Amino acid sequence: MGLRRSKRRNESAAAGAAYDHDHGQGQGYGQGGAAAVELRGVRRQYGTRRGAVHALRGIDLVLPHGSFTAVMGPSGSGKSTFLQCAAGLDRPTEGSVRLGGTEITGMSENKLTLLRRTRLGFVFQAFNLLPSLTVEQNVLLPVRLAGERPDRRRAAEVLAQVGLGDKGGRRPSELSGGQQQRVALARALVTQPDVIFADEPTGALDTTTASEVLQLLRSAVDGLGATVVMVTHDPIAAAYADRVLFLADGSIVDSLAGADPGTIADRMRALTAPAHAYAGMVA
Repeated sequence: MGLRRSKRRNESAAAGAAYDHDHGQGQGYGQGGAAAVELRGVRRQYGTRRGAVHALRGIDLVLPHGSFTAVMGPSGSGKSTFLQCAAGLDRPTEGSVRLGGTEITGMSENKLTLLRRTRLGFVFQAFNLLPSLTVEQNVLLPVRLAGERPDRRRAAEVLAQVGLGDKGGRRPSELSGGQQQRVALARALVTQPDVIFADEPTGALDTTTASEVLQLLRSAVDGLGATVVMVTHDPIAAAYADRVLFLADGSIVDSLAGADPGTIADRMRALTAPAHAYAGMVA
């Protein structure tokens, strides 16, 4: 597992270097033109005139299929807005968003809803499981909402992948927090989505359980070819990713490939340092 993770990270780092060279910037990486997520000139502004808030200030980013990307930044840096725009949960004020090669920026809300149910997976800090449904029913909910016939064998398969093969008939209240997050991950995997978006997926978990969930996300990338984009404040969680992107004031200001938690934490401290220290870091 360690060798496979190292190989995967080396390949992603090489892909990132190729993209940076071709595009003359350090804001994204691609692999052979196969983009799972692509943002071009994405801006998001709330309000107008003097009271306007510029949450995103022109994001250009390409993420290849089968990659694991973490997004970090100080409070108010635009992390949540980035994830919402990339996942089609919010519309950018300007720019273009493509998921799996599909332009979603001008999609109707009905088409966006269908796309999110069939081609995207979501894992949030709050597990968002329906307490009245069994584990199996929660996992199959995206399939039902998309109007497709639920496949119980597929549900059993993804539950086995997250180590809950014997829990399909249980209710969420009968599971631990870590087990509930595993159910949420199984639900995200069930449609074999183009991208899994994870928003602070370990924020409500203890250290040991968080590590188990992160290993499952890592395995989904390495073993299943999934693409994961994760917003996190935790350097330990970010270290599971192939690459860490750092946001500040609505812009991607830096990135690290295959970094350890200490290096990531140092970079975050630099982002929150006084202005003169921050300027020296990005110069």
